[in-house]
Amino acid sequence: MPRNVTRPLVIVGAFAASLVVGLSLMFLIMGGGRNFAAPAAIGGPFQLTDQSGAVVTEQSLQGRPTLIFFGFTHCPDVCPTSLFEISEVLRAMGKDADSVNAYFISVDPERDNPATMKDYLSSFDPHLKGLTGDPEVLAKVLTEYRVYAKKVPLKDGDYTMDHTALVYLMDRNGRFVAPFNLKRTPEEAAADLKKYL
Repeated sequence: MPRNVTRPLVIVGAFAASLVVGLSLMFLIMGGGRNFAAPAAIGGPFQLTDQSGAVVTEQSLQGRPTLIFFGFTHCPDVCPTSLFEISEVLRAMGKDADSVNAYFISVDPERDNPATMKDYLSSFDPHLKGLTGDPEVLAKVLTEYRVYAKKVPLKDGDYTMDHTALVYLMDRNGRFVAPFNLKRTPEEAAADLKKYL
């Protein structure tokens, strides 16, 4: 099959898989499926580095609701759009934004070092922290969060990344709640997020 056909199919497949996981979790959260085994947990232990060089672990999620988005700094559209939308939600929260964690975790450790993340995130809300690490460490985090990510070569010898474009909402105990909906006004999203403070 030609590459220009398979790439959209891979993206659609990744989106469909993310949608199925999200809907399944929502079904279970709403009380359905009591006779079925629970799905594998989303999240787990990690140790990454933020854009200032500080170590961030799963313990950093404790005590605050957390938004997590996986992407990369060379992303042409989905990542900057999602980070802008998250920034707008944090802005709409006012002072309550200080009580929320917001992480942008790289799926491209080859290019996304702390300095690159710092420069990239300077265009977004200052509450957003960029996390990166060694490829092996990040691969484990991607597995723990059920994130699809794949390097895709480009004709000019460069590459891009196909990846899951989902915002994860974790509760104050670091447990996955649901995909966080950004397709509403920042004020509506902020009001929803405040329920988890």
